[in-house]
Amino acid sequence: MRSSERTPSRIAARQGLAVALATSAYGISFGALSVASGLDVWQTCVLSLLMFTGGSQFAFVGVLAAGGAGAAPAAIASAGLLGVRNAAYAMRMSPVIGPGHVRRAAATPFTIDESVAVSLAQSDPAARRVGFWVTGVGIWVGWNVTTLAGALLGDVLGDPRTWGLDAAAAAAFLALLWPRLRGRQPLAVAIGAAAVAALLTPWVLPGIPVIAAAGVALALGWFDPRPARAADDEGRMP
Repeated sequence: MRSSERTPSRIAARQGLAVALATSAYGISFGALSVASGLDVWQTCVLSLLMFTGGSQFAFVGVLAAGGAGAAPAAIASAGLLGVRNAAYAMRMSPVIGPGHVRRAAATPFTIDESVAVSLAQSDPAARRVGFWVTGVGIWVGWNVTTLAGALLGDVLGDPRTWGLDAAAAAAFLALLWPRLRGRQPLAVAIGAAAVAALLTPWVLPGIPVIAAAGVALALGWFDPRPARAADDEGRMP
C-alpha cells in the first residue's frame, strides 16, 4: 500500500464513510417506524431533512406512537432533551471547524454523535476536520435516502429489528470507542455512563439517560485527582 493511502486524512475519511454506511442503514428502520407511528411519507422525510438527529427522531416518533395525537407535546419535549447534547458537541467542535460564521453555520446540521466521534478519534488536526465533514455529510445524504426507502417499503420490510438494523449504529460507535478505552479513567467513564443510562432508561423520559450519562463523564473528569498528583510529582523532580 502506498504511504499516501495511509495519511491521517485518508484514514479519517475512510472511517467516516464506514460509520456513515452503518448509520445510514439504520435510517430504514426510522422511516418504517415513523410511518407506523402515524406520520406520512412526506412528514417522515421532512423530519429527517430538518431535525437530522437520529436519537431525537426516534424519541419523537416513539412517544407519538405510544400516546397518539395528544402525545405531541411530550414527543417534542423528549426530542428536545436528546438534542441538548448537540449544543455541547458544538462547543467542543468549534476549534476543529475553525473561525468564521459561515463555516460554523454550515457545520451546525452535521454536528451529530457520529461526526464528533470520528473527528475526535483522530490525532491530526486536518484529519479531525476531514473526519467531521465526511461523516456528517455522508450520514446526512445516506440517512435521508434510507429514510425515504424505509417509509416507502415499511410494510414490505416488516419489523426492522429482524434485519439487525437497530444494532448497526451501536456497532459503529463501539468500533470507534474500543481503541480509546485504555487506562482506568476511560474505562471508568464508559462503565459508569453505561450503567447510569441502563438504570434510568425504564423510568424516565427519553433523552434524560443520555444527559445523565454525559454527566458521569463530566463528574469523573472534574473530580479526577490525577492531574494534581502529576503536577506535584513534576514539581518534586530534580
